[in-house]
Amino acid sequence: MIGAVEVGLIYGVMALGVYLTFRVLNFPDLTVDGSFTTGAATAATALLAGWNPVVATLAGFVTGFLAGVVTGLLHTKGKIDGLLAGILTMIALWSANLRIMGGANVPLLRQDTAFTPLREAGILGTWGGVAVLALAVVLLGLVVVWFLTTNLGLSIRATGDNGPMISSFGVSTDFTKTLTLALSNGLVGMCGALVAQYSGFADISMGVGLILVGLASVILGQAILGQRRLVFAVFAVVVGAVLYRLIIFAALQVGLNPNDMKAITAILVVIALLVPRWKSLGGRFGRKPTTAVAANERAVAGAGTAVDAGPESADTAATGAKET
Repeated sequence: MIGAVEVGLIYGVMALGVYLTFRVLNFPDLTVDGSFTTGAATAATALLAGWNPVVATLAGFVTGFLAGVVTGLLHTKGKIDGLLAGILTMIALWSANLRIMGGANVPLLRQDTAFTPLREAGILGTWGGVAVLALAVVLLGLVVVWFLTTNLGLSIRATGDNGPMISSFGVSTDFTKTLTLALSNGLVGMCGALVAQYSGFADISMGVGLILVGLASVILGQAILGQRRLVFAVFAVVVGAVLYRLIIFAALQVGLNPNDMKAITAILVVIALLVPRWKSLGGRFGRKPTTAVAANERAVAGAGTAVDAGPESADTAATGAKET
């Protein structure tokens, strides 16, 4: 269970990246599946070349950042649909990742990684290791919250809410979209670098279906903590990433086939998307009529009674009016 929490916290970095595009920018970016592996491949190759683990992790961020730039330029300058632009970049990254690694798999046996100090201190795999990772992810989340409250961050949020309006104020939506995609995939690439170091290898297929994991983390977390306040929305995705890993851990513990994990993830996302809609529909049909609605209904009923009373009632009403 502790291992699942540790992995969930690491994948929380990826969830923050998915949050930037999926929630903030309202952009369906599929580059994630490729940029995650790109970050892992870059870090693994750099570690084998003798680079410092921190520098190798930052290199994973840079390569993911560049992948996001490519998607952004295809969408904004090439006028290619956002979904298709992400798919094209993802496919191209498959070949690029094979080039970077020189094969389909790169082992990191006996290599110093970013987790080596924790392992040597004997706290990796303990609640002490969880606390260290949680602190690191919280600091990163605070940086994301701070960035989204700056003028540039507010422009990015406005681009996702109403692009034409913010562009009328002179803001380049092409720039804000490209930057957000770059930062998002940079975080995803850095997560890939960390996962490769934690797992001890980088594999060409480790990013397949990752966008679904990211969406599950974002939706599950925000279903619990909500998204009305920015700080809650940001840290909710990290909580969602941990919760997702715990659900997968529980599914494996009860004997479910590991090959079914992708299907379970898809079901979780579908349920998380449909439950809020079911709640709103239930509230709509079960809602009690307001005072105004009830008054209108009584007025309509009274009018109907007067009409049903016929000409005699009308004559009586007219006679009463003349006497008055």
